[in-house]
Amino acid sequence: MAQFTRIEVANLMENTGLVPLFYHDDVEVSKKVLKACYDGGARLLEFTSRGDFAFEIFAELNKYALSELPGMVLGVGSITDAAAASLYMQLGANFIVTPVLREDIATVCNRRKVLWSPGCATLTEIARAEELGCEIVKLFPGDAYSPSYVKAIKGPCPWTSIMPTGGVAPTEKSLKSWFDAGVTCVGIGSKLIAKNDQGYFDYAEIERLTAFSVGYIKRIKNR
Repeated sequence: MAQFTRIEVANLMENTGLVPLFYHDDVEVSKKVLKACYDGGARLLEFTSRGDFAFEIFAELNKYALSELPGMVLGVGSITDAAAASLYMQLGANFIVTPVLREDIATVCNRRKVLWSPGCATLTEIARAEELGCEIVKLFPGDAYSPSYVKAIKGPCPWTSIMPTGGVAPTEKSLKSWFDAGVTCVGIGSKLIAKNDQGYFDYAEIERLTAFSVGYIKRIKNR
């Protein structure tokens, strides 16, 4: 069962501005990545459900967060049907992120008052998501669009809250361009969850990039 309401999660997304996302099939590695993000100041993380038995990894990761990382809010991404959303909510997922807009997922998440963020690319999709109760839409794939696209959306729909995923980097230039355009928060994956030259996760670099991103976003929001 989720430990945080959808309003609490939405507020945290808006206030911190950063949602790291990653997947790994080793629970101990996943714990270290999560800890690095947490130590860097992140208080949300999207575990992308992309491998066999990913739900087992998430279950252990969420137990670890509840026990060792106070205030860390775990959610699940890459969810494509209501059954998967229900399974992860049973395991304590605090938010559900999808690559597409699906009304069956909206129904099961709304029933449990769990935040869901559907992948949308057009104003029509965004409008439908908001009609279904979505608080923050995921602009996906983000690297197919640009900050100017967000600005264009916010013109006629200033109430729309947008989280681009893909196409965002943990740099001043990238973060400034997206937040100046009006995004509520950003999702960052491999550009934040850094690896070394040998292909292993660089936990110190993950912590550094997370701390930089959280700090820089805070400065942007407080201008």
